[in-house]
Amino acid sequence: MRRVFWAISISTIGIILLLSSCDDSAHSLGEFRINIATAVPEGENTYSLLLDNGTRLWPAATSVPYKPVKNQRVFLNYTILSGAQDGYDHYIKVNDIWDILTKKVIELNTQNEDSIGNDPVKTNAVWVGGDYLNISFMFNYGGVQPHAINLVNNKLVESSSSQSTMLEFRHNSYQSQQSKLYEGFVCFDLRPMRVENVDSVKLSVKVKEYSRETTYDVIYRYNDAVAELATEMPIPVISSNEYY
Repeated sequence: MRRVFWAISISTIGIILLLSSCDDSAHSLGEFRINIATAVPEGENTYSLLLDNGTRLWPAATSVPYKPVKNQRVFLNYTILSGAQDGYDHYIKVNDIWDILTKKVIELNTQNEDSIGNDPVKTNAVWVGGDYLNISFMFNYGGVQPHAINLVNNKLVESSSSQSTMLEFRHNSYQSQQSKLYEGFVCFDLRPMRVENVDSVKLSVKVKEYSRETTYDVIYRYNDAVAELATEMPIPVISSNEYY
């Protein structure tokens, strides 16, 4: 069943963070924040959370059960309970937490070319956060079977640039009827993209849109925890069975 939560813009998240951090010494249980985070298992059914800006959170209280998986990306709705202690920047109460589709970059070759597909999507935003490439997108879905979403390193074509790592955002609709536009959100682990003896790599992400091809140029900085997002785009805060 499709769970729908909040659709909230990044600019709105920024306002929430600004207002709720004006006085960090006084924490109101009526305030909440929404962030993208990475789950860090600390033991059986115990976890901490790492925000893309490097902030470490400890769930001292929770309203929902959650079984952590290493390197799983999540949308997090939380309330700050305290300042820094025990090695964490904040103790928090988890108001809600739900998984984001989190995948690895795969190699596109002759064996998997057909299954990867190359159907169009509409991208809302593409940016690097922590060790992940975050993509907010929309796609037509006919309700027949879940669509496949992937980020590929295309080994079937020769790279046209020696300055960037060329990647492609791929969508396989399995020829389903295009009856309704759905929102999606996915994170791709960029750590295998690291190159020795440098602290960053340039990535060029090609996307087949409905009317054109678009290329997003981003920089993955290994030691820079701050998310790079210059535009105000909507984040679809959903957990969906329409794509995988």
